[in-house]
Amino acid sequence: MTDLEIAKQAKLHHIGEIAKKLGLSPDDIEMYGKFKAKIPLAFKDEDKVKNGKLILVSAISPTPAGEGKTTVSIGLSEGLNRIGKKTTVVLREPSLGPVFGMKGGATGGGYSQVLPMQDINLHFTGDFSAIEKAHNLLAAMIDNDVQRRQHNLMIDPRTVTWKRVVDMNDRALRKIVVGLGGTTMGVPRESGFDITAASEIMAILCLAEGLEDLKERMGRILVGFTMDREPIFARDLQAHGAMAALMKDAIKPNLVQTLEGNPAIIHGGPFANIAQGTNSVIATKMGLSLSDYVVTEAGFGFDLGAEKFFDIKCRHAGLNPNAVVLVATIRALKYHGGKDLKELNTPDVDALKAGLPNLKKHLENIGQFGVPAVVAINQFVTDSEEEIQAVIDACDSLGVKCIRANVWGEGGKGAEQLAQAAAETVESFSGSFKPMYDLEDDIATKIEKVAKKIYGAAAVDFVGRSKIDLRKIKYMGLGNLPICIAKTQKSLSDNPELLGRPKDFVVMVREIEIANGAGFLIPITGDIMRMPGLPSSPAAERIDIDGEGNITGLF
Repeated sequence: MTDLEIAKQAKLHHIGEIAKKLGLSPDDIEMYGKFKAKIPLAFKDEDKVKNGKLILVSAISPTPAGEGKTTVSIGLSEGLNRIGKKTTVVLREPSLGPVFGMKGGATGGGYSQVLPMQDINLHFTGDFSAIEKAHNLLAAMIDNDVQRRQHNLMIDPRTVTWKRVVDMNDRALRKIVVGLGGTTMGVPRESGFDITAASEIMAILCLAEGLEDLKERMGRILVGFTMDREPIFARDLQAHGAMAALMKDAIKPNLVQTLEGNPAIIHGGPFANIAQGTNSVIATKMGLSLSDYVVTEAGFGFDLGAEKFFDIKCRHAGLNPNAVVLVATIRALKYHGGKDLKELNTPDVDALKAGLPNLKKHLENIGQFGVPAVVAINQFVTDSEEEIQAVIDACDSLGVKCIRANVWGEGGKGAEQLAQAAAETVESFSGSFKPMYDLEDDIATKIEKVAKKIYGAAAVDFVGRSKIDLRKIKYMGLGNLPICIAKTQKSLSDNPELLGRPKDFVVMVREIEIANGAGFLIPITGDIMRMPGLPSSPAAERIDIDGEGNITGLF
């Protein structure tokens, strides 16, 4: 059966019953129908957070279809509950861009899903809509001030950095001109759209500790400069109060359920190749407040989401992960060994062994943060026993536990062995992670440390406007912020064509964006863009609905 068919056959529990598993009564939560709810922020308990066990699920460099981090995260949480660990899985919300594009939804797959799958993938509780509205309200107020000058800010329209956002893959909106049509229509200037997952409002939501913090961060958003080159922030436009008001419900994490009836918290959805790639601090802390174990994931390969998870999210929020489960697939290892995408279902041990250096590099990166690792082979029906054994043998030689997990086919039952290994690893670890760089390092040094230590680069080259950006950042006194590098997810390098474990490459930084409200800087590398496009055959072409409201084609 397809993921959607499996989800439709599942018997969902009322969300009040799921809340009881977290020690909450139905009156404690804010219900969105029978199967979705918001959890009020009052239930976040910092003392309980310190005692909770946090497992991060990451992955090797993925194929274009991804390697199933979400599927493994859900399956692992089911497995942990099966072996007696009170566990909640905490995930990001899906973006409509991938849902209608190439990757599809983000609610897991097979018998390892979060439900209601259709609702979560299509609009959910409206969090993305609130983010769009708050973001675009600021954009409208910027252009209104440029036109009317009611705050006497003297904004130089050529310096406005705040674009608009939409939760859709739409390459035609990457570069636009606004304000056309005459003097009453605004001041013409170049602008564009980013996808909502790349919005600084999304980043702020996922790092804020509460509503006051959210509003204060929104006020710090840099929108442009005056004619005298002085910075202008959202608070100068008196925009942040109304923006925060739009986010009053979106800031609360969402409670749903897994296929096996266990709690799942889903909140926020930044991409890892263009943002920090992990769910909100509030959601993670809520899970740790209400459970003994939390399983969470960070997007794409460990070089992207997990690095940002440690260096930005955990450092800021005081979180201390107890273990990393690194997801690998036989398909991805053969892909990094030079196998063509169309031939990945064909057994080829030689190609797999040629791709193992990618796995080894990610394990080395986990070790650099000082956190123990377990490798999970996300099993596909096309995987041969010889291929699986080759991965297990390679991990054994490195002293790393490697467990096959058939979560797609068996759900929690297929993850019990992985759950046992992860729990043993968690309970034997009493240390803390080490950040990859110090906040006191200058910006160029921070970028070089991540590029050299995590990506394996030989050097970093600052090209184009990035040198001007470095001077601007120093002038504004923002040099102590962490970095959130925007880079392709397809390679450890900034070149998507360099598979496996590339060496002797140079990372090209072409500009550095300032996300002052979020509290980090965004070095843009390679050809990465913050507004994806649709593929030649988008998933949207296969999605349909009949007269009775039955949806098909969603996966």
